Amino acid sequence: MVQPEGLDGLRPARLKVGVISAGRVGTALGVALERADHVVVACSAISGASVRRAASRLPDTPIQPVPEVAAAAELLLLTVPDAELPGLIAGLAATDAVAPGTIVAHTSGANGIAILAPLTERGALPLALHPAMTFTGGDEDITRLSETCFGITAADEIGYAIAQSLVLEIGGEPVRVREDARTLYHAALAHGSNHIVTVIADALEALRAALQGQELLGQELIGDDPGGIAERVLAPLARAALENALQRGQAALTGPVARNDADAVARHLAALDEVDPALGEAYRTASLRTAQRSHAAPEVFQVLTPAIRRSVASDEQGGGVSE
Repeated sequence: MVQPEGLDGLRPARLKVGVISAGRVGTALGVALERADHVVVACSAISGASVRRAASRLPDTPIQPVPEVAAAAELLLLTVPDAELPGLIAGLAATDAVAPGTIVAHTSGANGIAILAPLTERGALPLALHPAMTFTGGDEDITRLSETCFGITAADEIGYAIAQSLVLEIGGEPVRVREDARTLYHAALAHGSNHIVTVIADALEALRAALQGQELLGQELIGDDPGGIAERVLAPLARAALENALQRGQAALTGPVARNDADAVARHLAALDEVDPALGEAYRTASLRTAQRSHAAPEVFQVLTPAIRRSVASDEQGGGVSE
């Protein structure tokens, strides 16, 4: 494998960076790398949103076709969605657009370096650099990178040294992820971030229904737009729960399942089912997992498990189960 020219110990030389494509992640990383004195020499952008984002975040960087971006780069960032990554790599390999010795890094969480094999076989140095962060397209994306862990996977210690140095330069924290553990790593992050959004959205829907028509004099009406009364009620509690879970683990758990209050759980399910059966089912599923983690009492599982509830109801109606 070709060692990049100018590699000084564990610190990469100032690199010419190419970004494919100018999405939320790619432009945020481009800005962060430029602040570390690397130079984004070219980027690709197809959609109107990407063109505007590139012009705003990387105003001195020319927008060029993908092959030209690849040819100009010493560090090539592939920041396309996961589904587009195999096709992009295959196209770059087929056209010999990537010069031997180029560091090629993708930002996919679920993939390691195996997906880069067509380019690795042509002399590229493969890296997986996944920022464990959600990106909104706002200025906060760039700020958050300095507080973000990056899941890194490389082919050898030279690759790991380069990946580690790049991450440290932009203020992040590198974390090694085995090639065969990338899918599990990504699943854990999706479960811990994407599903939080769903749980919060469900909670807000139920809370809006509970508060509707109860506004104080002079207070805004309960609405569906973000940032309203429901969000203000839930925000301190949700933030505290998250911080407590990160700092105290399972010991942070509170609420009716943890207290083995099966009657309260049953009432919650009935109330949520009345608003929307899908809300009740989501609560049931999450509560069942909570009950398993907290080793809840049998009566809690009876409330949460439909088969058990039907069996109990049948026993009560029929006076027992015949043998």
